[in-house]
Amino acid sequence: MTGHDRTDSGLVLLDGSMGEGGGHILRSALCLSLITGRPFQLTRLREHREPPGLRPQHLAYVRGAEALSTSTSEGAAVGASDMRFTPGPVRAGDYLLEVGTAGSTPLLFQCLVYPLALAGGGRLTLRGATHLQNSPSFHALTGAWLPVARAYGFPVQLSLTHAGFYPEGAGEFTAEVGAPEEPPLRVDLPARGVLREVRVMSFVGGLPFGVAERQSRAAVAALRERGILAEADNRPLPVTRSQGTVTFVLAQFEHTVAAFTSLGDRALDAEAVGRRAAEALTRFMETGGALDEHLAEQLLLPAALLASGRLGPVTPGITRFTTACVTGELTTQAEVLRRFLPVDIRVEPGGAVEVRPA
Repeated sequence: MTGHDRTDSGLVLLDGSMGEGGGHILRSALCLSLITGRPFQLTRLREHREPPGLRPQHLAYVRGAEALSTSTSEGAAVGASDMRFTPGPVRAGDYLLEVGTAGSTPLLFQCLVYPLALAGGGRLTLRGATHLQNSPSFHALTGAWLPVARAYGFPVQLSLTHAGFYPEGAGEFTAEVGAPEEPPLRVDLPARGVLREVRVMSFVGGLPFGVAERQSRAAVAALRERGILAEADNRPLPVTRSQGTVTFVLAQFEHTVAAFTSLGDRALDAEAVGRRAAEALTRFMETGGALDEHLAEQLLLPAALLASGRLGPVTPGITRFTTACVTGELTTQAEVLRRFLPVDIRVEPGGAVEVRPA
């Protein structure tokens, strides 16, 4: 059910300097505008970032939203701090989109997947970086985001063609996006439960395979020091002209999953890259949250779609969970969702989150 089947109400005004003032405000606004049919006016975009305003990767998100629909934008240019977006109907179908060398294909995917699914589905082929700092990696999508999406009734399949690392990019992955299936009546994740399995996956693209082995050995050893046993899997990544390494730690708990990515860095040896991913898991396990801070923020959007009736008439349509950390991205995402959808989102300082119909 897209916004051109129903309209909540009018223009949405957004301050782009809210919270940490990052590009996630723009991506969320584009996604929700396409879904609800509500135009938005965004001001002071990335006001406190250096350089401020739209960067080429942000402009790619706007162009991607326009490509899926008959939408139009005003003021969307590199360096601009104010813009307006007027959505048109999203068209089901197959799309090939590029986000540039510094742009994150997983972030573009998360911006577009829900509108495309609600319009009937299709295929997204996305080109750019698949593994980028300060962005979910492709493997985080498959390991952590995908189970959440399927739990809310979104049938998505992901396949990696080429990995892409900064600065070259040159990665590509494909998403087969189906129309939504029957949604849950409610989602309750108050605790993660018992740890059942930990997998360490170490990848190299365009570099000696021994680097992957060193990363995984260090990660497994760091986890063992904390009493956590893990299985290691080392694999090469297909690349074209990009080079990079990844250590990915996936923890399966009784009720939830948690994923942690560490990317290779010229300033770090392979062992430090592996330990960094392992230490991210051990820090998470010192908290009481059911979800890590990144997955918690990503879960808010499908939870709000459920609560607002966009996934179909369900009762009670409530989502409850706890997060390891209440971040600025989480509270900002909650505020953007409230502006677009008739939902009540409560975020407690201790990490309890509830999303329900308004």
